[in-house]
This record gives sequence, C-alpha cells and structure tokens, in this order.
Amino acid sequence: MKKIVLVISIILLSSCAAVKFKEKWLQTEAPNTFTARFETTSGNFDIVARRAWSPKGVDRLHQLIKNEYYTDVAIFRVVPKFVAQFGIHNDSIINKSWEKGIEDEPVLAKNDSMSISFARGGVNTRSNQIFINLKNNNRLDSLTYSGVTGFPVIAKVISGQENVLKFYNGYGDKLGFKQDSITKFGNKFLREKFPKVDYIIKAYILK
Repeated sequence: MKKIVLVISIILLSSCAAVKFKEKWLQTEAPNTFTARFETTSGNFDIVARRAWSPKGVDRLHQLIKNEYYTDVAIFRVVPKFVAQFGIHNDSIINKSWEKGIEDEPVLAKNDSMSISFARGGVNTRSNQIFINLKNNNRLDSLTYSGVTGFPVIAKVISGQENVLKFYNGYGDKLGFKQDSITKFGNKFLREKFPKVDYIIKAYILK
C-alpha cells in the first residue's frame, strides 16, 4: 500500500513540475515587436521589445512573460542612479528550469536610461534575470569581462518610468551579493530580512 501511495505521489509531483515549466517553451519565437505590462508594488510600467535589438534575448523575454514567470518576483537589487534588477523566482524549481542560458549576441542598442538588458556573468549566461537602466549606462555597451562584451538591450520602458524610479533603493547593492540566499530561501528570506523590497506582482503581453 505504501509503495502505491509513493508512486502516486511521484506522479502528482511530476505533473505539477510539468505545469510549472515545459522545455518546448524555450523554442518559441517572439513577434518582431511586442509590448508588455509589469504590475509592481510601486505601480505599473510598460515596455516595448524589438527582436532587431537582440533576437535570442527578446525571444527569451517573451517566453518568460508569456508563461507567467515574472509573478511575485522581487526587485531585489536597486542601486541608485544605476540599475534595478530582478528575476530570481520564489519557486526554486521554476527558477532552476529557466536558468538555461541563451547564446550571446552583440550590443545593437544603447544602454540608455530606461532600457532593459539581461544580467549575465559570463559566456551564454543570459537566462531569467533582467535589469532596467536607471540612467544612461553606455559603458555597459562595451564593458568586457569573463569572455563577453557588453549587455545587449532587449526592451525599453515606454510608460510608468516614474514608478520604476520609486522602487525601494535603500538596500543599494547589498542584495546583489545575497543572490544565493534569495535563490535558496525565496521571498520568505527577503520579506523577513529586507521588508522594503518591491516586487513584480505579475507581467503579461499587451494586445
């Protein structure tokens, strides 16, 4: 009887995992241009993304938004007059599933104020974390490190810029160095230790 219950439990867990992530989602291509809305604890902002800027990057962004990845996601790193970064999912299974990096691409659009790029730490590591430039950060267009050059822009904030600038920045870069803890313990860790962090409530494609 115990064996039967165990088998049923495994099947149910597998089914839940399948709903959270499907490998085929990573193969879908984005429209040439699309707009999306991010609802946050500081208000909404809208973006426009163009494949011409970074085809693989925009494809991944569209995949993430379309499949509701950015739901209850902390805007954990807000450095004044620099960037606002988010993308570590509260569910570690979902987070891990989307960490498969995409191929690198050249920087074709400038990292101007309110432009959006993927964070990355080396070759082919753009995956699920993105950042919004809070000012003109054009040095990020050509910054070379760990075998890669620059941060390809994938989108730009077209409305709600004032809400982006409201994201709590009192923790500065402190949480940028605690990504392992955020990944391991999720939003519970942030809400207990860093209660003023803002969150992406949800994001979705606009018709």
